Amino acid sequence: MTQALLDVRGLNKRFGGLIATDDLSLALPEGELHALIGPNGAGKTTLVNQLVGALEHDSGSIMLAGAEIGHLPVWSRVLRGLARTFQITETLPEYTSRDTVMLAIQARSGHSFRFVGHARGDRAIRDEAAIYIEQVGLTQRADVPVGELAHGERKQLDLAAALACKPRVLLLDEPMAGLGTVESQQMVSLLASLKGHVTMLIVEHDMEAVFTLADRISVLVYGRLIAQGNVDDIKANEEVRTAYLGEGDV
Repeated sequence: MTQALLDVRGLNKRFGGLIATDDLSLALPEGELHALIGPNGAGKTTLVNQLVGALEHDSGSIMLAGAEIGHLPVWSRVLRGLARTFQITETLPEYTSRDTVMLAIQARSGHSFRFVGHARGDRAIRDEAAIYIEQVGLTQRADVPVGELAHGERKQLDLAAALACKPRVLLLDEPMAGLGTVESQQMVSLLASLKGHVTMLIVEHDMEAVFTLADRISVLVYGRLIAQGNVDDIKANEEVRTAYLGEGDV
């Protein structure tokens, strides 16, 4: 395997007597789409929150391109190239899809999300935003207020805003959640189109999507990784089948 772009070593997190992350190590080489799966309560979102800096880890290291980032705040990790799908669509419902992506571009440059008027007057930002909006298939909805978008369209917009940060590593927490069959197929196609262009760690319960997209898969149970490998490895792993795949909740 080539040198890891994102390299997590010996990560630990406890909440009192609860072990949420148990000596977890995970390495993503550049360009890989890596899926993280596991039952509800396995600690998947807790891990993502530690990676982006929304939650402080107790011990271990988080390396991005060979540099330790585990001590940095969220915004600094974003500027270094680690981003997750934004949730700003929930807090800015009156802004359009175009506004939202322009604000993300401003944030990438260290500007505040508050000054949408500045972005609207900048032709370069508008043109760049149009690229990301087209990439996720929202060109025809670019000027629709976020509050009027369907759930699947908001998911697409969240991804466009994250891509606007030009991440080296993109973290996606359940991108298929709440999507219908057609919307899920569209999201799978979109993520497949990004493979090789951006390194991705995807937390997902939709196993059909995981098996379609993932280069490698890690399985998390009670904060501990019990298996890592390609799709065939995971499908054939008896411990995984017992702990997760055989439970019928995926």
